[in-house]
Amino acid sequence: MSIHHPIAIIGGGLGGLTAARVLHAHGVEATVFELEASPAARPQGGMLDIHEENGQQALHAAGLYEDFEKIIHRGGQAMRLVGPDGTVHVTQEDDGTGGRPEVDRGDLRDLLLDSLPGDAISWGRKASGVRPLGGGRHEVTFADGSAITTDLLIGADGAWSRIRPLVSAARPAYTGISFVETDLHDADARHPRSAALIGGGFFICLGDRRGFLAHRETDGSLHVYAALTAGEDWLGTIDFRDVPAAKAAVLSHFEGWDEGLRDLVADADGALVPRRIHALPVGHRWDRVPGVTLLGDAAHLMSPFAGEGANLAMLDGAELGRAIAAHPGDREAALTAYEEALFHRSEASARESAASLETMFGEHGLERLAEFFTSAAEAE
Repeated sequence: MSIHHPIAIIGGGLGGLTAARVLHAHGVEATVFELEASPAARPQGGMLDIHEENGQQALHAAGLYEDFEKIIHRGGQAMRLVGPDGTVHVTQEDDGTGGRPEVDRGDLRDLLLDSLPGDAISWGRKASGVRPLGGGRHEVTFADGSAITTDLLIGADGAWSRIRPLVSAARPAYTGISFVETDLHDADARHPRSAALIGGGFFICLGDRRGFLAHRETDGSLHVYAALTAGEDWLGTIDFRDVPAAKAAVLSHFEGWDEGLRDLVADADGALVPRRIHALPVGHRWDRVPGVTLLGDAAHLMSPFAGEGANLAMLDGAELGRAIAAHPGDREAALTAYEEALFHRSEASARESAASLETMFGEHGLERLAEFFTSAAEAE
C-alpha cells in the first residue's frame, strides 16, 4: 500500500527544508522524506557563509531572518591567505559590515527544522526507486520497503539524486580536485599553533595546484580541507582506516611546506575523511516534465569554490515554495516559472565556481587569488 502525499520533497538538507518551510508559511501541505534516521544521526559539520543576494533572501522569505541573526558566528568573516612557506599575503578582519556572515551548518539546519511541524518530516526514508504513474503523479519507493505516491515530486536529494533521472540524463563528473578533511578539536588549548595560524575565520593556503582550506568552528575546533589536484583514483590508493599511514600519504604531497601548515594534517584528531569534488555540466537544464522538479545539488551541483551551493539550494527552495503558493490552481505554471529562473541563476553561479577552481588550482593560484582579494578590497 502506498500513502499519498500532495507534495513530496525527497531530501532534508537546507534546500528541501527551506522549500518545506516556505510552503508551510503559505499554508501549503508538503512532506520531507529524509534518509537519516533522526536530526542527530550525524554531525552536520562545516561553516557556511550566507550571502545577501541569495541565502539571506531565502531566510527572509521563510520568515527566519531574525532568528538567523542570533546564530551568526561573530568574527567568522575574517579571512587569511598564505603561501606554502606560511607567509601571509592577504588578511581581512571581520568588522561586522560584510554581507556574508558565517554560521554553523548544523545550527542553520536546526533553525529550519524547528520552524516546521513535527509531522512535516519523515525520517529514515532513503529513496531507492521512483516511477511515473501518468498525469504528473509519481511513486517513490524506499529502502525500508515502504512507498508513497505524490502529485508533485521535488528532488532535493543532492549530488547523486534518485529523482534527477526523471528529467535529465546528466551525471556529476569529477573536477580534478580531491579533498581530505581533518579536525583539530579544542584548538586554542590543544593546538595553539594551528589556532593562531588559522585565525578567527576562513583560511586559505595555496601553492603548486594544491593547498589547505580551513575554518574556525563555533565550538572552538578547526575544520581543515587538504586539497589537491589529483587523478580520480588517488584517494582509492590510501587506506583511511590506518590513520597514521593516511596522514603520511597526504603529507607526502606537501613536502617542503611550512611545518605549521603540515601540522593541520599531522596533528589532526580522529579519522581523515576523503572527498572527491564533482560537478554537473555548467548550464545544466532539462525540459519540463509534469509533476517533478529539482533543487540544490540535484539541479546544479558545482564545486565549492564560489561558496554558492548551500545559498543557491536555500534560494531554490524559497523560490519554488513561493511559485507554488502563487499558482494554487496550476502547478505546471508554477514549475515553469521556477525553472526558468533557476536555470539562469544556477548557470551564472556554476560558471563562477568553475572559474574560481581554475584560479585557485591553476598556475600561479596564490598570486591570482591575492590579486583578486586586493582588487576587490580597493573597489569597495
